[in-house]
Amino acid sequence: MPENYLPVLLQVLIALGFAVTTLVLSVVFGRSARRNATKDSAYECGMIPIGEGSPRFSVKFYLVAMLFVIFDIEVVFMYPWAVQFRDLAMQHGPTALASMAGFAGILAIAYVYALKKGALNWKS
Repeated sequence: MPENYLPVLLQVLIALGFAVTTLVLSVVFGRSARRNATKDSAYECGMIPIGEGSPRFSVKFYLVAMLFVIFDIEVVFMYPWAVQFRDLAMQHGPTALASMAGFAGILAIAYVYALKKGALNWKS
């Protein structure tokens, strides 16, 4: 049984060896490079790092992100149902469609509720 773990052990040893070798080479060759204030400063996607580290964002960004995640996850539940719909319709008849219609109806109610509360209104 231990011989079955030999490929896994070999892969772990190769990965560790690669990581250690890369770190050692970066230290060895990194010290020989010329240093100056520009190279030692923080790199922020081409922007000069001036000001606060993290700007404040409106709560609307997080609210829209949460709504996106919630409604996106619901599609994950709908996809397997759609794949198996033909078999479900043969076994359960119209209740297969009615169950998903109820699920989609609850989602529609939640969407209308979010709209009425102004969750997607950027001006307020």
